[in-house]
Amino acid sequence: MNKYISVLLFSLCTSGLVAQTNLPVYLDETKNIEERVEDALSRMTLEEKVDMIHAQSKFSTKGCPRLGIPEIWMSDGPHGVRMEFAWDRWEYAEWTNDSCTAFPALTCLAATFNPELSREYGKAIGEEARYRKKDVLLGPGVNIYRIPLNGRNFEYMGEDPYLASRMVVPYIQGVQSNGVSACLKHFALNNQETARERVNVEVSERALREIYLPAFKAGVEEGKVWSVMGSYNKFRGQYCSHHKYLIQDILKGEWQFDGVLMSDWGSIHDTREAAMYGLDIEMGTGTDGLTQNTSSAYRNYYLADPYLKQLQQGKLPMTSLDDKVRRVLRLCFRTNMDRERPYGSFATQEHADVARRIAEEGIVLLKNEKSFFPIVRGKYKKIAVIGQNAVRPLTVGGGSSELKVKKEVSPLEGLQSVYGEGNIVFSMGYTSGPNNFHPQLPPVSASDSLRQAAVQLAKEADMVLFFGGLNKDQGQDCESADRQSYELPYGQDQLIQEILKVNKNTAVIIISGNAVSMPWIKDVPTVLQSWYLGSEAGNATARVISGDVNPSGKLPFSIPVKLEDNGAYSFGKASYPGDESMTAHYKEDILVGYRWHDTKKIPALFPFGHGLSYTQFSYGKLSSDKKIYQEKDTIRLSMKVTNKGTVDGAETVQIYVGQSHPSVLRPKKELKAFKKVFLSSGETKDIVFTIPVKNLAFYDEKAKDWVVEPDRFTFFCGASSVDIRDSVSADVE
Repeated sequence: MNKYISVLLFSLCTSGLVAQTNLPVYLDETKNIEERVEDALSRMTLEEKVDMIHAQSKFSTKGCPRLGIPEIWMSDGPHGVRMEFAWDRWEYAEWTNDSCTAFPALTCLAATFNPELSREYGKAIGEEARYRKKDVLLGPGVNIYRIPLNGRNFEYMGEDPYLASRMVVPYIQGVQSNGVSACLKHFALNNQETARERVNVEVSERALREIYLPAFKAGVEEGKVWSVMGSYNKFRGQYCSHHKYLIQDILKGEWQFDGVLMSDWGSIHDTREAAMYGLDIEMGTGTDGLTQNTSSAYRNYYLADPYLKQLQQGKLPMTSLDDKVRRVLRLCFRTNMDRERPYGSFATQEHADVARRIAEEGIVLLKNEKSFFPIVRGKYKKIAVIGQNAVRPLTVGGGSSELKVKKEVSPLEGLQSVYGEGNIVFSMGYTSGPNNFHPQLPPVSASDSLRQAAVQLAKEADMVLFFGGLNKDQGQDCESADRQSYELPYGQDQLIQEILKVNKNTAVIIISGNAVSMPWIKDVPTVLQSWYLGSEAGNATARVISGDVNPSGKLPFSIPVKLEDNGAYSFGKASYPGDESMTAHYKEDILVGYRWHDTKKIPALFPFGHGLSYTQFSYGKLSSDKKIYQEKDTIRLSMKVTNKGTVDGAETVQIYVGQSHPSVLRPKKELKAFKKVFLSSGETKDIVFTIPVKNLAFYDEKAKDWVVEPDRFTFFCGASSVDIRDSVSADVE
């Protein structure tokens, strides 16, 4: 509609010359976003404003039809655009055109240590969301990997705040280049699924600032994310989705976040706190106990009729409501009211290629004695593939990240395409039992016969590829429940040991989003850490095993020898999952992951940043400025890296920093820079790092500020947090 006609209609309607019209009153598109926000806000009634800030269905908000402001539609991510749901039921809509590309889990993305690939990931998944007419993609997640039992770790970016910060920014930028909002989650301290709706986290201000908030801060300040999702848990006694300190003081105060803070589905508990402490959109609240008991209960939400009533009675200020509506309108003008945004694309070959490249770069070669991998074509006549994870679809289950995929290539299919079906024999070996997603799986009672058949097949084969690990069943890598054991489930450890007795030529491929114990590690020549790799899982896996792709992934978390070696777990139930009052005291404080292992001198089975290659890299001497003054912006480090092997490959060079004489406890070293370098055989490249001096700071709880102390700092250059190749010291004065 012509904007001048729209304005004329609005004038006629408001003057009474036109009694009724079903045509929306469009806003003046010649104004900038902030002017349009204020224009729209000035025209809205109180009831229309309240309608803007709560759900109207499972995954949408109402908008304002009278003013031509459309509904906001959301979809779960962060690994793909979830299938459609019914309007008001937790049931699938059973559409035939919502089969997406499944991208690898974010643990895999983090393991690539490749921010450029993260941008490709975000752009591709944003294109799929845009094509499906979604305005908000509910991801990415950046909660810190605190303990290997957290059922939702596979959705996050590992244990290190610097790594997560560097990887999340380009992901957000890629998504939002499509006119689709990324939604950074879960803010904050959602580090376990056990009792997530009621656990109260007690953590020091320093650990909060140094470990748990940096990735959120980067997503807001650098990524310019348009929406953030609150978490279920409490922090210092107050629910995080309407937490004054986290939202009003830090997110919207210190970080100047101008977007929308939305609730997780069911994370709101009080109208006044939600109104006053920064919640902008309320989604999925069970205001009657369970929303499935009442159809279309959206008017009962805390920010619906109860809020409207208190506003009408003057018990709550209009200024808070107007701030919420401004933010929602700003989101609309950035997404569904942006006439220039692209149209997107869906389940294309291009997207499958992006997913495959991420998977290939994220797979981590943990161990490879006597160059057992790669397995070149024709080396073995009979390769036994054993394990349920070689054939089980792993894009379904897991909670809100489940997907309905256009195509998922299993590891077995991928290996058959590389080595030929005649050279590959398969045995399931173990079973997780039938469930809603996989009713065809054998029952657990069949475990003995499955194991016996697998061992017999292993005995007859030239070599064995065992595909095990976790899956997305409840109690494994799955939302709403944590793992109960650090060991491999379904008798896999016993099965691996029995296979090794009859065939030493056995490699183990672990598919998981979490670390697992490996009691058989000394007897297995090769171990590959794989992930939930999405649509192209089988092709990526086979290309790495065959050597068509040289593995370059690095662990985004430490793998402890035993669970007690993990910092959070070592302090007992008061630390995880919580004491009798369901309060989790983060007693390991800032010593999360490799910080704990290094500082407490507890060796990990495989350290953070570890990952092998089919080639060898040599590191030159690390050099830097010898004296650094605090007014100087950056520290410059340089070195050479050479590919001394016979195949092309990529190495992630990591820079860690340690302070010599800190006035407070500091980790032995912390990641402060990394670069992934692609090198042809025999090639040498000069690598330069620039580290801002401010990045050497710790958070001073007394001063309530970041402090860089005059001291000697050591810069460690390594292939992992343990494999340090060189170091150099410099004085900060």
